[in-house]
Amino acid sequence: MAIAAHSLEDQGTIPPAHHCALVRWLRLGGGPTLASLARGQDLYVGTAVNLKALERDRQYRRRLAQEFNLVTAENDMKLERLQPRRNQFDFSQADRLLAFAADHQMAVRGHTLLWHRAVPDWLEQQDWSRAELMAILENHIKTVVGRYRGQIAAWDVVNEAIADDSTLRDTFWLRGIGPDYIEMAFRWAHEADPDALLMYNDYGGEGLNAKSDAIYELVQSLRSRDVPIHGVGLQMHVQANAAPSSQEVAANMARLADLGLQAQITEMDVRIRQPSTPGDADQQADIYRAMLQTCLEAENCNTFVTWGFSDRYSWVPGYFEGWGEALIFDQDYRAKPAYHSLLNLLADYSTSDANQNGAD
Repeated sequence: MAIAAHSLEDQGTIPPAHHCALVRWLRLGGGPTLASLARGQDLYVGTAVNLKALERDRQYRRRLAQEFNLVTAENDMKLERLQPRRNQFDFSQADRLLAFAADHQMAVRGHTLLWHRAVPDWLEQQDWSRAELMAILENHIKTVVGRYRGQIAAWDVVNEAIADDSTLRDTFWLRGIGPDYIEMAFRWAHEADPDALLMYNDYGGEGLNAKSDAIYELVQSLRSRDVPIHGVGLQMHVQANAAPSSQEVAANMARLADLGLQAQITEMDVRIRQPSTPGDADQQADIYRAMLQTCLEAENCNTFVTWGFSDRYSWVPGYFEGWGEALIFDQDYRAKPAYHSLLNLLADYSTSDANQNGAD
């Protein structure tokens, strides 16, 4: 996917060099969108979906369908939602998301089969033997992955198994089964859908640091044992004043590529300290742009996902006190500088491709 990088002097408007390409889009019945431009780069540009908003908010549905070519469930494909009682699965919300995606020619990321914060009460509040827990986990993974076989662009098989101190996180699954629960999860997912792309997903390891080293060592170990793992999801929940450098993210992606692994940006948002200033929005836009460009230039990155798209439904204010405005549309669905920075960058790449094709 890598092409020569081009700078955009004005991140709030489309530069004159791109007017011809964009006039062609307008003649086709409307301006360019993230999705329409991403298709030309063989790129998934996606977002996490709030199923309640999808059902109740017409403007949310319209923006979602216009701007993205991939969706992932914010919460509705996690274990506690899909199996609220033992062996009683509820796929209603997940099926609704897949139906919406099919209706709008969108791909779906499966998030997530295994996460320490999505263990239902029926499972956590009872004593189980190791063998029983292995059977429960195998049944859950094979039931879910098997149901959606051939319909999921990538599965986040294991989510956030590395703690902030870069050791294996002390979780229900680690205590009950042992560290090999990670390997088991990938093998069971592969058995249920041998063609599925299987990912490890985590936060805080986007650049080069102790946590990304621990993630690298984990996936390297899995690969050395022929565990079917195909990539690493870099969540990219970052602060506007403390984001990793694009150079470090690129280096991290490159070392994953050396292992034969994909790297995907899977949950990006850029939170701003409240109250915000206009300069904060520009800084946020620069970070979004830099991370998308890093993905476009990496040989092993074809997916860029934001964790929601409108500040109206962002998880950030409820989790990070004093922070907000993390997404690319505001609470009233007005496009922010961050949105324009992504759109302009994709337009820039599209124009470069058109110029190269014209010169051939």
